[in-house]
Amino acid sequence: MREFDTRQRVYLYLCGVFLTALLIGDTIGSKLFTVDIPLGFTVLHATLSVGAIWFPITFLLTDVINEFYGTRGARLVTYLGFWMAIMAYVVIWVARQIVAAPFSPISHVVFESVFGNANRIFVASLIAYIIGQLLDISIFHYAKELTKERHIWLRSTGSTLVSQLVDTVVVTYIAFYGKITIEQLHQAAVTGYAVKVLLAIGLTPVIYALHAFIHRRLGVPDAPPGA
Repeated sequence: MREFDTRQRVYLYLCGVFLTALLIGDTIGSKLFTVDIPLGFTVLHATLSVGAIWFPITFLLTDVINEFYGTRGARLVTYLGFWMAIMAYVVIWVARQIVAAPFSPISHVVFESVFGNANRIFVASLIAYIIGQLLDISIFHYAKELTKERHIWLRSTGSTLVSQLVDTVVVTYIAFYGKITIEQLHQAAVTGYAVKVLLAIGLTPVIYALHAFIHRRLGVPDAPPGA
């Protein structure tokens, strides 16, 4: 039996982490929290979904996959994530239809209150996800050709900032419209995007570290020009 080579194994691991971050983010996304982020001259009062913590990982890994496996590899994991998210939604929906036993540690009401609110989150996340991911992949590819494959930080941060703006607006307004006030909705979108901008900038060293590890330590070559 032919074994997987290093390039294939790395792709599988990257896809596995990508799918885990995506599905976990979708599942826990209905819980909101507030956090104060000091910015030196001011404090950003952010209202965020706990799912938003993990979504930047998907955009980070999309860029890494794009770097080593080209747009085909990045789109493959994007579409895989889309179908797996739908599968997760169906699994949760079926679980919600089964009435809990009287002695169940988690009552039917509690289970429904948690996962019943995930309906709009899943729909919003799927729409925002597929638009944002494909936009990120296209911008990254265009920037890579434009910069002659130099300046990883520029194409990674630039593609993430644009795609995350679209992702944040779509997911916030579809998921929470009518659930919270318009003021809270606007605040959630603005602060959510601001946090994602900070994360995108903060994750830039991780991009370089992952690229160096995969390229130099594991010996995986970059995707050929135009891939």
